[in-house]
Amino acid sequence: MEKADLVLEGGGVKGLGLVGAVLRLMREGYVFPRVAGSSAGAIVAALLAAGASADQLAGAMGRLEYPRVPDGSGPRIPGVTALYSMLRRSGVYEGDYIQDFLATELERLGVRTFADLRYDDERADSNAKPYQRYKLVVMATDITHGRLLRFPWDYPLLHLDRDKQSVAEAVRASISIPLFFEPVTIHDGDTGVPTTLVDGGILSNFPIEIFDRTDGDDPRWPTLGVKVMPVLPVGSPELFPGLPRPRLAPVRLLEQVIATAIVGNDQTYLERPCVRRRAIQVDASAVGIVEFDAAAPKREAVVARGDEAARTFLDDWDWKRFKRDCRGAGDDE
Repeated sequence: MEKADLVLEGGGVKGLGLVGAVLRLMREGYVFPRVAGSSAGAIVAALLAAGASADQLAGAMGRLEYPRVPDGSGPRIPGVTALYSMLRRSGVYEGDYIQDFLATELERLGVRTFADLRYDDERADSNAKPYQRYKLVVMATDITHGRLLRFPWDYPLLHLDRDKQSVAEAVRASISIPLFFEPVTIHDGDTGVPTTLVDGGILSNFPIEIFDRTDGDDPRWPTLGVKVMPVLPVGSPELFPGLPRPRLAPVRLLEQVIATAIVGNDQTYLERPCVRRRAIQVDASAVGIVEFDAAAPKREAVVARGDEAARTFLDDWDWKRFKRDCRGAGDDE
């Protein structure tokens, strides 16, 4: 078996490309000691960290009812319902279905809280802190304090016990696409003061360096990344198709800001050759970020593109050559 830590980019329904790429890696013998993800990538990452096999991952994603992901309550009046929901709860959809789905799938694998995802490794980076000893890292954006939170690592910033926190709830925070899903509110364990969380991709959609070794020792295996988001232009109508039309100029501007935040930092990363060389780039253009009503054949086509991208990547991947060329420029444990 080949080991690799894995980082999975967010991208909504485009995350189907992640599934195809990951399944190909697993079927080629790869296992993943640690996994990190943002948004849709956090969903797949959580299942992998919980120990899902290739068949279990495929089965779980096959049970996901995509049209139910944009959930909500009350009558559906085109445009009016979306606007009312945004004003009332700062998001068109509630996000309860996807959280309940993931909680059920993780429980099938014996995982509820981050205590179930502890990772102890005597040969880990000697600079690594005890709080980093988990199989999973999920990105969320704290808009109350203006910072990135890496769960479970950063729960103590909110005076919460890492091991007692729900994995499904952390992922739900990470997928909170602004305007589309209702933000997640968590309360400080000491003061009770609320903190509002949105999509982790706003500040870190592709944290490819999160597992990189920092103590100067030779890395034992690589960190590989899987990307599904395209390059700009920003502000495409596919980002928030559930919003009322015509949209006001401030809403269009906000869409552009959000898209730039999610995509722009990734493009800066990919300009670095040693990042680009360890990233599997999936063409997921066939489906929109929030196209949850896409027909099954279209979804399957995106999975297939992920499989194809991983095959192409592996044909040229040489870990020893990468270490030789990129030592000190993206070394991984």
